[in-house]
Amino acid sequence: MSTKPKLYYFDGRGKMESIRWLLAAAGVEFEEEFLETRDQYEKLLQGGSLLFQQVPLVEMDGMKMVQTRAILSYIAAKYNLYGKDLKERALIDMYVGGTDDLMGFILMFPFLSAEDKEKQRALIVQKATGRYFPVYEKVLKDHGQDFLVGNSFSWADVHLLEAILMVEEKKSDVLSGFPQLQAFKARISSIPAIKKFLEPGSQRKPVPDDKYVETVRRVLRMYYDVKAN
Repeated sequence: MSTKPKLYYFDGRGKMESIRWLLAAAGVEFEEEFLETRDQYEKLLQGGSLLFQQVPLVEMDGMKMVQTRAILSYIAAKYNLYGKDLKERALIDMYVGGTDDLMGFILMFPFLSAEDKEKQRALIVQKATGRYFPVYEKVLKDHGQDFLVGNSFSWADVHLLEAILMVEEKKSDVLSGFPQLQAFKARISSIPAIKKFLEPGSQRKPVPDDKYVETVRRVLRMYYDVKAN
């Protein structure tokens, strides 16, 4: 029986992508089962695996874990990516929470109409450059260290790099006014486990396309239109 974590989700980013990132950062190999049909989803529901009737679902260490934040916290704690004490953990939680807020503007982007996508793209860039990136720029400048918390690689660094790359997909020069974040991006991207995950052929998922959107809508029976924030 495999001891690798097993991830149940769609063949795309969504809420599972941050879990893939964190496992990869920890150097943990994992397996994936992609949801392609409603029957697969119903089977998980009927089997009691989806505690709140939602994915992501991760089988790991004899547990069937749901709720993205709980899964990420467990992985971060298990693989020493969660700080050395409660104060550092609180900072990591704060920074991850902020990054999550930014990612929230991007998560539903593929499901928007063409008109709403243009509005949302502008909003994403505005929020990133006006609210979130300045915070991390100041943190890095003020303490002069390589990482966000405690001068050691943590979940907060992984999450921020993921967010930076996602925003750059909406505006390639979005970091032009943030020299500390430019250096941070280069530094974290060069960490061997991260560098490997960023290479072609890894389990990192591409920008969501129409096929991904159609699959999610079909499996989850999303028959409503998503509106921009």
